[in-house]
Amino acid sequence: MKRLTLLIMLIGAMTANTWAQTASNQEKMPKGFVVLSDVVPDIIQEIRYHSTYNFVGTRVDGYEEPVALITRQAAEALKAVNRELMAQGYRIKVYDTYRPQRAVSHFVRWAKAISDTLTKQSFYPEVDKRLLFKLGFIASKSGHSRGSTIDLTLVHAQSGKEVDMGARVRLLRPALTPLVPADYQGTEG
Repeated sequence: MKRLTLLIMLIGAMTANTWAQTASNQEKMPKGFVVLSDVVPDIIQEIRYHSTYNFVGTRVDGYEEPVALITRQAAEALKAVNRELMAQGYRIKVYDTYRPQRAVSHFVRWAKAISDTLTKQSFYPEVDKRLLFKLGFIASKSGHSRGSTIDLTLVHAQSGKEVDMGARVRLLRPALTPLVPADYQGTEG
């Protein structure tokens, strides 16, 4: 009986701590924003910038938790689209939504550190890192910081496998941006 009482107290303490963290996060949330999973609970999320599996190779500044923040209007639109896609056997998988300016600044610092090529083979094998700004892959401001830009893909609902969209998310590849000249060869130097 003592173990059961202790277990209930532990669960209660964990629940109170989780609630306190959620309340604290909502205080930091920009006005008009929501936690995406609160509006669309069945959406899949893999917030890559909270992990080291991204083109920077480290957790990105500003991604304190693997949570997708987004404007309420964008969340409601995603909810409607996700409902339609689920009826067709797909689900939406989100990689990134709102991006705080400190995350954008982290990208800029990383891009200026030309010798840091730890993730080149995985995320930008065809691009000279010195050209990331010129080619439009990195900028000092991001549409994501407004809260309605979304990096996403589709997943087959039954198998859980991602739909082939032509490229992995955040693969910095010349064919994926209109700013890259058609004759770009990706040579270093």
